Amino acid sequence: MSNALERHTLVWLTAAGWDAAIADAQPEHVAGLAQWRHHDWPTIVRRTDPRPASNGGSVASADGAVAENGDTAAGANGTVAGDGGAGRDDVCLGVPLPPDADGVKVRIPLRASAGHIARTSAPLDLRAALPAAGPWREGLAKLAGAAPSLRVFGSLAMQSLTGLHYVSPASDIDLLFHPASAGQLDEVIALLAHHAAELPLDGEIVFPGGAAVSWKEWLMATRHPAKVMVKELGAVRLAATASLLATLEAS
Repeated sequence: MSNALERHTLVWLTAAGWDAAIADAQPEHVAGLAQWRHHDWPTIVRRTDPRPASNGGSVASADGAVAENGDTAAGANGTVAGDGGAGRDDVCLGVPLPPDADGVKVRIPLRASAGHIARTSAPLDLRAALPAAGPWREGLAKLAGAAPSLRVFGSLAMQSLTGLHYVSPASDIDLLFHPASAGQLDEVIALLAHHAAELPLDGEIVFPGGAAVSWKEWLMATRHPAKVMVKELGAVRLAATASLLATLEAS
């Protein structure tokens, strides 16, 4: 199961999965995880944890799901937030808590074995998030009507999924798009660029195989040819735009 899950996929844990996660959590994370379990809210797939540094260094941050200081919780049960690399059958997950009164965001890292996953879902459809979009709702409704395949992650998605307060005036609207062809890619990039004049749009294009590129970086690279940063489940790399376009032609 783990090989099929892309970054940002929504993952619901089993009762045993939550038992393990809470048992292995740092004390300051227990209340947040217990709240997630009580409401049956999903966790989020993040990049795979690397192996620990040979000098005992901490695990690197992954998609912001691990605290920026590299602080992680140790454990060895089926669902862990530990200091070792992910096993072959593990899925690396995160629970992003809403900002506190000072605007600090805590993101709890987890790893779950495939047997501790109850169900999964693609990231939230943008149209499903419209009720939580506040003053952005009208503009996003127009965008979703023109590009119905758009999905959303980040603050707006979490506010929609949980009902908790994530979105602030400084928030971005993080969108995901899986193009089926180079022509569709160009069309949606043009739409995003047009609507970004009125909306704080951000997010990623996801190519076949899960290779994700910032749509803004892609747009810049089409105007001023350059390699783009690609985020994958297990790595971050630079790639030529032509190599990513070739994956659309081959799919």
